[in-house]
Amino acid sequence: MFGLGVPELILILIIGLVIFGPGRLPDIGKAFGKSIREFKSAEKGADDKNTIEAETKEKSKDEA
Repeated sequence: MFGLGVPELILILIIGLVIFGPGRLPDIGKAFGKSIREFKSAEKGADDKNTIEAETKEKSKDEA
């Protein structure tokens, strides 16, 4: 994972805590998690759409 170990992650957390403060850090984490979830669902939706399109093309070829 990009060569990040525990010490690096702790350093990033401390820097985030200093910059944003303890009150905003949970909100930022929640927004980041929501963004990751939406990205994954959109990515899965695109995969599903591509699969449906491929199946439709195969059926059209079979009918012709």
